[in-house]
Amino acid sequence: MTYQSFNPFSGKLVETFKVLGDPQLENKIAAADACFQTWRHKSYAERATIIAKAGEILHARADEFARIMTTEMGKRIGEARGEVEFSARILAYYAKNAERFLAPVKLNPTNGEAHMESSPIGVIFCVEPWNFPYYQLARVAGPHLMAGNTLMVKHASIVPQCAIAFEKLFLEAGAPVGLYTNLLISHEQSDELVEDVRIKGVALTGSVAAGRSIASRAGKNLKVSSMELGGSDAFIVLEDADLDLTIPWAVWGRMYNTGQTCCAAKRFIVVESMADAFLAKFKAALGALKAGDPMDEKTTLGPLSTEEALVALLKQVDGAVTKGAKLALGGKRIDRPGSFMEPSILTDIKPENPAFREEFFGPVALFFRVKDEDAAIALANDSDFGLGGSVWTKDVARGKRVASRVETGMMFINNIDWTDAELPFGGIKDSGYGRELGDMGIQQFVNMKLVRTHNAKAPA
Repeated sequence: MTYQSFNPFSGKLVETFKVLGDPQLENKIAAADACFQTWRHKSYAERATIIAKAGEILHARADEFARIMTTEMGKRIGEARGEVEFSARILAYYAKNAERFLAPVKLNPTNGEAHMESSPIGVIFCVEPWNFPYYQLARVAGPHLMAGNTLMVKHASIVPQCAIAFEKLFLEAGAPVGLYTNLLISHEQSDELVEDVRIKGVALTGSVAAGRSIASRAGKNLKVSSMELGGSDAFIVLEDADLDLTIPWAVWGRMYNTGQTCCAAKRFIVVESMADAFLAKFKAALGALKAGDPMDEKTTLGPLSTEEALVALLKQVDGAVTKGAKLALGGKRIDRPGSFMEPSILTDIKPENPAFREEFFGPVALFFRVKDEDAAIALANDSDFGLGGSVWTKDVARGKRVASRVETGMMFINNIDWTDAELPFGGIKDSGYGRELGDMGIQQFVNMKLVRTHNAKAPA
């Protein structure tokens, strides 16, 4: 495996990094395990001093961190800066709320007293993706470090500079060696790490294939795990939707991060009476986006993360068309340097077309016409994924009813705003299991122990 920082806008290699040798990896595991033995006994206030400081550094140097991200994976600079700021808020959120989230919970048994108390479990191994190079790290670091665990993190091979910068962030904030460890390791080393007895939990954000592989290995070793995998979120537009509100969110929902988002709007399911108007406005809005330098604030369309990602997506679109889908917009590479693809819309996608069930990780929208609300819900649920989704209607009560019937981990009514540290994030079905963020996120890797005092006499 090669860790390379490769600029997808310029097409130029920035830097290559060596994979850790096994002796180096062993030293880092030992350091993380040793750090846990002291970190677990730190008070919440002591832990918060470091975690909050890391958040403050991120906020103060947001542009510096954002530029590394934009250079490595092509995220437009404004979006990159927003991600850094959100990551800072996540760290601050857990520094402030961890003690409250993990406070003992009093129970009321029929006899005596009882409570639940939480304690950390040890070294947690996290495997994280490239599409949100800091946010993915913050949403495991904030809760699990504040809970008293230590982290070892294998980041994606195309964002090594982001990975290294995040590790340095914690050291600068005063973290002891071994608290947060970045690992430039191979897949084989990663598999061995999951099986190491010193690793007590495993968290992965990535593909379904990666999730199945890591989860099965963790399960075989009886280790708790969380899996945040892919998505094919439905964007349901009902006949009373306000298109002036809906269309800008449709564009944002599909094109944020150049469409490389697990919880992006991917399947646009529109009732027949609104279908023509929605499609016309959606095409016009997507067609107006202009490719350019992601470092330029005025650029509205950035590159995909890698040339390989672009080639794979183009092949996927061609395959969908071969099987009967139609292109209402785009479908081709943009003729310019860099890994750019035209914003695209596929229509007439039949259930037998592989595209009907696939995830399109890039600027490709799937458009479906349906008869009515019930048909929209049925189509939304006819998916192997169950991460998020949204419903668009002027009747909020109706929106809530529809949201309750869609089989996902998250639903949004007249928005797709998941960027709040208070909101648990995660899905069902092939989208994985477990939750990150909110109070549920910090409870993922702790031992929740029952303690009971009984007033009865000794058993006979």
